[in-house]
This record gives sequence, C-alpha cells and structure tokens, in this order.
Amino acid sequence: MHRLIFSWGLISVVSWLLAFPAQGTEWQVGPQRALKLPSAAASLAKDGDVISIDAGLYQGDVASWPQKRLTIRGLAGGAHLDALGKSAEGKAIWVLKGNDTVVENIELSGATAPALNGAGIRFEGTHLTLRNCHFHHNQMGILTGVNPDSDILIENSEFNDNTVDYPRYGKLGHNIYIGNIRRFTLQNSYVHDASTGHNVKSRARENYILYNRITDERNGSSYLVDLPDGGAGYLIGNLFHQGANTENAAMLAFAAEHNQTQPNQQLYLVHNTFVNDHPGGSFLHNHSIATAMLINNLLIGQATAMIGPNLENHDLKATTNVLNNPASYDYRLKPDAQAIDQGVAPGFAANGLLLNPQFVYRHPRGSEKRRQQGPLDVGAYEFIAKQPD
Repeated sequence: MHRLIFSWGLISVVSWLLAFPAQGTEWQVGPQRALKLPSAAASLAKDGDVISIDAGLYQGDVASWPQKRLTIRGLAGGAHLDALGKSAEGKAIWVLKGNDTVVENIELSGATAPALNGAGIRFEGTHLTLRNCHFHHNQMGILTGVNPDSDILIENSEFNDNTVDYPRYGKLGHNIYIGNIRRFTLQNSYVHDASTGHNVKSRARENYILYNRITDERNGSSYLVDLPDGGAGYLIGNLFHQGANTENAAMLAFAAEHNQTQPNQQLYLVHNTFVNDHPGGSFLHNHSIATAMLINNLLIGQATAMIGPNLENHDLKATTNVLNNPASYDYRLKPDAQAIDQGVAPGFAANGLLLNPQFVYRHPRGSEKRRQQGPLDVGAYEFIAKQPD
C-alpha cells in the first residue's frame, strides 16, 4: 500500500488516513464469541471502532452501519457473508453510511433486493477503502451513491458474477458501479464474468484503473469498463478480455451518456493488453470530443481499432501468438513477441500523472514491480529474459 501511494501520487492524504484509521474499541465476532454475528456488532459499535470477524460462513446476516471511521475486517482466511437472498434496508448485505470506512478480508455474496439492485455493499458515506475483498453472485457487487467529495479505493479484490436476470426482469447488474464521486481508484484487482451488465462502471470525475485483470471469460459483459459521464480516465497496465458473446461491441466506453461536448476531459490508455474475441467489435468507443491518448497498448483480436477521437502512439496490433498462454489468460509475452522493445516513454498526463508503468498485474489479485530490460515493451507486461548463470 505504501509504495503505491508514494510512487503514483494518486491517493490523497485522506485515503492515507483511511488506510490507517485511529482505532477505538475492538469488537470480536464469531461462533465462539459473545457476538455471534456481524449484525450484532453493527448495533453496538461506535465511531472509530474496529470489527474483527473470525473466519467462517455467516448466512442470512445483513446490517446497516451508521458509524464513522469504522474498520471491518475478516481474520485469518477471511469471513464470508452469504445473504441467502436478504438485504438490509432492501439495499445490500452491508449498508455503510458513515465516513472514512475501511473493509478488508471480507467475502460477500447472495444479496437480492426488490429493486433488483441488491449489492454486497451499498456505500452512502464519504471515503471508502476496500482491500482484499470478494464480491460475487449478488445483483450488484458494490453500488455507491452520489457524493462529490468522496474518494473510493478498491485494491487487491475480486468481483464476479454479480448480475440480474436481464431477459426476465429487464434490469442490469454490474460487478462495480461507482456513482458521481470525486475520485475512484481500482488497482491490482480481478474483475470478471459480469453477465449483460458492466464489469466496471464509474461516474467519478477522476478514474484511475491501474494494473487489473478485467475479463469476460465465461460470460459476456456489456462493457469491460464504462465511464458514461466522461471526466478523466487513466487506464494503465490492465489486462482486458472481451468475450465473443458480449452485449456491446466496444470493450471500453467513454462519455456514452453525458458530457460528450465538455472541454478539458482526459482519457489515457497506456500499456494495456487488449484481447478481443468479438468479431467486429472495437477496443474503444470514445463518444466525446476529447482526444483519447493511447500509448504502448497491445491490441489483439478482430476488433476495429478505435471509434471516436483518438491519437495512437506505438500501439501494436498482433495475434494471440505473441502471448504466453492466452487460453488461460496468461498475457505475458513470448520470447519472440514483436512487442518486445517496441514501446516509447509515455511521459506525463496533462494533470502531471507519470504514465510510465510501475507495476504489472499478478494473478490472483495482486501486483509486482515492472522490471525493464532495454526499451519498454508494448502491453501490460515486460518480457524479462533469463540471465546466464
């Protein structure tokens, strides 16, 4: 966590404080504890408290948390909340209302709601950090409200199979749905197998999508990443895979709903690896008048390159033959890949952000430092030849 903050300069001082909140009373939850269920702690905890939940399965337990500066963490192997179709306030397994909340080592599944948007977490406060969490088989993974002062950080987490039966209900479920907030950062995470909905949808003014694996795999999503209100998007070092049965032809969408003619919007796609299995699809559909800047991306598949204003710099089109094992989503480069040493120094974004890739995604739900031999390689990975003994 420390190295990401200092090297990227993306996480504000507020987010730093979120990661290390002042600790109050620690409430211990578990089958052998006085508090058997997380919901019991939700009714007792005060601002600044820590909720430590023993590893295990907690079924049908949902709660609302009004406290500020709260830390909720699973111990050992992590705690699994299986809602069994329930939701607090008809919204989520956990409805988090307070500011400066940290959730880590928690698995959340099985939420449904009458409005068909039952989420693992509904966040209604200001500033949230999620770390090492897993959201799956809810109607929504995480759903947040409108808060122009809020920053949300998700790292080292997994989201999959959060969906609604669209043919039956006419509603979409998304793995991640971030509302109108100030800044959203998603890093070192594994987001996959949204069905009909989006893997990542964010209306934040600033979006930092860094070193993730965002893939269709078994299912077909609508978009891999949708930034429907435009704003500022910085997508660096990601692995993107679009399946053959996707709902939308574009892998990424920018300003599809609002702000198409707003000036001063920014979209940077740098050192990503795109693999498209959808014939006739596109890697990007930019609906705005802003020029998308694409640098050192590896583009694989039958897609048309880009739709909308864009400027490509050392992007490379190739086939899956350059990848180590594409069938298992191992997108590292083969020793003879033409992407090796074909990149250029990306420089800086208009806001001063260093665009040079610092890390690579490491499966599952992690990252490691990107080592470089010679000029930069195109795509999300750097090929490192074995050194002689």
